[in-house]
Amino acid sequence: MSLPPTVRLGVSPLSWINEVIEEFGRDTPAETCLREAAEAGYTGVETSRKFPTDSGALTDLLDGFGLDLASGWHSGRLAEDGVEAEMTAVADHARLLSAMGCKVMVYGETAMMADGDPLDVGMSVRRIMPKGEVRAYAQRLTDFAHRLMEDHGLRLAYHHHLMMVAETGDEIDRLMHHAGPEVGLLLDTGHAVAGGVDYTHLIERHGDRVAHIHLKDVRKVVFDRIRREDLSFNAGVRTGMFTVPGDGDLDFGPLARFVEDSGYEGWLVVEAEQDPALAPPFPAVRRAHAHITSLFGDKK
Repeated sequence: MSLPPTVRLGVSPLSWINEVIEEFGRDTPAETCLREAAEAGYTGVETSRKFPTDSGALTDLLDGFGLDLASGWHSGRLAEDGVEAEMTAVADHARLLSAMGCKVMVYGETAMMADGDPLDVGMSVRRIMPKGEVRAYAQRLTDFAHRLMEDHGLRLAYHHHLMMVAETGDEIDRLMHHAGPEVGLLLDTGHAVAGGVDYTHLIERHGDRVAHIHLKDVRKVVFDRIRREDLSFNAGVRTGMFTVPGDGDLDFGPLARFVEDSGYEGWLVVEAEQDPALAPPFPAVRRAHAHITSLFGDKK
């Protein structure tokens, strides 16, 4: 089995080095992540806190392992701020992605989150954007996405995400309805299911907007306990609610068929936020690579 020629398979450094939980990967060098990613068969990675932010240094680092940069996360605040402020905030990151040959930028909405440390409070504490504010927010996103493409040649890939503005199916649908076509969607299989929506619903409703794909699996027994006990997102990550494709409960067959049938062009990025001490990264991402590639060409 092989991927379509328009599709590349990458892996997120999150399996080795978590961006939020600092002890996860604290002592792991960037080179370990990159060497194991390449040895597992991946051709690219996303950005990491352990990677240089200078394009020349990052190019030298990735070239040493035969890897490309797929994309990188930007923590946006358009739920509270204006487009001009966001363009200033994103400038260095966008220039880096553009210089590295990326075509999309991952946008995560980090404004309008719960007070304190929003990923360490119970999931029920999530702040919800009033429906009457979504249209104006979507317009700011659209304007920002237009500017991002115009100034940096990057398409915005909006990351629906637990504890953020667009978590549920209804919230994602509403935002995509009001946002212009400039706003692409990052389809994250794990966050979709954890947000209460089958990821195939997002494919059916917004397949033409999918600009980037994160492949994350969910251990439903673990996640159901996190919801039932109203624990935090980070508590869920620590106890293994997410894992790599093939190790959880999701069926990735429909995702593979969507990619093949739609003519999707871009990256599939294996992503698993979990404790590397409990889930050794290299064997996990190697299994995920085999699992995903085995699905392509299978029309059953």
